[in-house]
Amino acid sequence: MNSKNTLFYVCKYYKKRIHINLFKFQFCSGIVSILPLPMKTFIARLHNALEYQLYNLFLTDISECERLKSAIKYSKKALRILKRYISCCFFENMEDEIWFFKHAKPSFYSKFIYYVNLYNFHIKKPTGSEEAIMEYIAVQLADLKRFFDRNQVFYQYYRSDSTHLDSIYFTRNCTDVYLEPEDFHGDDLFSTSHDYKLSKIIANKKFQEYLIDQTKKVSCETGANENPVVWTCNQTDLVELIYALKETGAINNGNIEIKSLIDYFEVVFKVDLKHYYRKYADMACRKKERTVFLDRLKTSLIRKMDSKYELEQPELKRITFR
Repeated sequence: MNSKNTLFYVCKYYKKRIHINLFKFQFCSGIVSILPLPMKTFIARLHNALEYQLYNLFLTDISECERLKSAIKYSKKALRILKRYISCCFFENMEDEIWFFKHAKPSFYSKFIYYVNLYNFHIKKPTGSEEAIMEYIAVQLADLKRFFDRNQVFYQYYRSDSTHLDSIYFTRNCTDVYLEPEDFHGDDLFSTSHDYKLSKIIANKKFQEYLIDQTKKVSCETGANENPVVWTCNQTDLVELIYALKETGAINNGNIEIKSLIDYFEVVFKVDLKHYYRKYADMACRKKERTVFLDRLKTSLIRKMDSKYELEQPELKRITFR
């Protein structure tokens, strides 16, 4: 058997057996078979498998566009698996059907839409000045605002955790005949009148946050050009510092992904840290003095505090009263 074993979800309903090839992972041994799984258990495992694959993908050393293309492929594959699973089973009650189309399916579909948005953003992004990039982002944000304004009623329904219209929005026998054509995607067995719209709201909200973050980065980069601040130590030292800030909760109380911190420091100091995970792994494997840079920072600061030279300078002498 190939060293990269394949994860199979095996479902058996009504004497039907479906082998679903999800993704290739490296497991300890053998093929993982699940016969059969309750709906929520199956969906939780499928979602975890997708998250695991995406996590590994964003650690790979490839271009951003290639990474996003792969993320789209994985998300689409997970949706296909989800569709095949639902096609061979039935919902025991309306509550299960609502849960699937209100929570389960949008958690996968929103990822697909989000990565498509990111991919389109990157391939169409201008390569000119900061002003051109800011204008491009502003147009994207304006489009998103129009989307949320156009769907304000349903957006408020979702944000307020309302449930009184769930049986209309998230069951398959209640398709809205007045629905906009773009809001109905897929076949009748795998779609309701509003699961796609909800997925799009979730994806667009996340995309909006990404664009706002990009705006801050461009602004920060513009300021750095006017008053350049350059990192003059080596890149490993910077990676060590960033990981320390993350683990101590010094930034956003620790509620920030390490990749986001890396991206921020790359912009601020104009350095390329695309191999940061390898540098961190090298640091973790050091046999002695694993925090070389942090130790050096501490030593340098204490030396300055202990220095008598500062007090010997006239402008720093203590003021005394006689």
